[in-house]
Amino acid sequence: MVYLKKHIHIALGYFVIIALLGIVLRLFTIVVVPANYRYIVHTHSHIALLGWVYTALTTLIYKIYLIKKVIPRTYTVIFWSMQVTIIGMLITFPFMGYALFSIIFSTLFILASYWFVWLFISHTSKEQKRTLSYTYIRAALYYMVLSSIGPWALGVIMNTLGNTSIWYKIAIYFYLHFQYNGWYIVALFGVFLYILEKSNILISKSKSNLLYLSLQIGTLLSFFLSVLWTEPHTIFYILGGIGALFLIVAYYVLITIIIECYPRLYKYINSTERTLLKIVLVFLGLKIILQTISAIPYFSELAYSIIDFVIAYLHLTFLGIVSLCIFAFLSLLQLLRLSKTSIVLFLIGFFGSEILIIYKGLAIWLQFSLYPYYFTSLATISSLMAVAIISLLIYQLKL
Repeated sequence: MVYLKKHIHIALGYFVIIALLGIVLRLFTIVVVPANYRYIVHTHSHIALLGWVYTALTTLIYKIYLIKKVIPRTYTVIFWSMQVTIIGMLITFPFMGYALFSIIFSTLFILASYWFVWLFISHTSKEQKRTLSYTYIRAALYYMVLSSIGPWALGVIMNTLGNTSIWYKIAIYFYLHFQYNGWYIVALFGVFLYILEKSNILISKSKSNLLYLSLQIGTLLSFFLSVLWTEPHTIFYILGGIGALFLIVAYYVLITIIIECYPRLYKYINSTERTLLKIVLVFLGLKIILQTISAIPYFSELAYSIIDFVIAYLHLTFLGIVSLCIFAFLSLLQLLRLSKTSIVLFLIGFFGSEILIIYKGLAIWLQFSLYPYYFTSLATISSLMAVAIISLLIYQLKL
């Protein structure tokens, strides 16, 4: 248990790094930064997805399903192999972007992630495999494997069609979609269901089946929303829209389950955890609404043409849903002590930066000027998230 907490400290360390890199990216519009902007973006995104979220989620999964197995040495080897690849990406991406060594480390990370999937599938017991939460975690890990088709395809596409091809961007969107919407969110559903199971809270068979099917169908079909910027055949708009409708159904079922379980679940969750999960639930609903709207051709084109809307959406998912939910679940499973001050600072920084990013997108869309010192304001408010995460990490180390 102690070493798992250290692993979470490492994950938080990556979160600190990506928050600081985020500030650096903001500074490019204010002062001269002696670095390549695109390379810093690559570093920021890779450490965010593979450093912070992957490390935190796999630690949660190990804690829930595998900690009692006689495999700590194997898990330790996998964990530190992953850290070597992440550090390798952290060292290489800022200076060379996508090049030989950064690609090697990225490839090794993917192979190591397959190893973790094997560890999970082969070492969970028959009793665990019969639980509803296991079904979700297994599906989430399969989505992680599925998402890796994107990076594998990128190498082929770059060597044949080049990075200006639409297939290059489609491969990236394929990876991001099944990372964010498949691996991350489905895994968090699984952790939530595990918490219900450990609290002896049962869900009706009909609701559990409807939730699972609607979530999986919605996750798969909503990928087509990511390719509408190519102005494809009408069938892709229809499939993407159907996927969004299934996600609405899944969200509705989730809400009904939470309402039914809340009186019994209330006593297991402290006030800070409850607040975070309520915020996550609101943001999840907002995310699904935005996905549904993006099935309309005008808005799909608008989202693609104005990068600020895309950034706001990705931050909504990564920071507002995934990261806040991870904080709550790590606290619930006693792998992290939450600091109310840190959480409040983080939320102020998140809300403030989202508002300013959307404001810039609206300015481009509606063609009005930004207010003076906009970029300085964005860098300043964003820095609150870095302060919050640093203080949260220090809070852990003091315990």
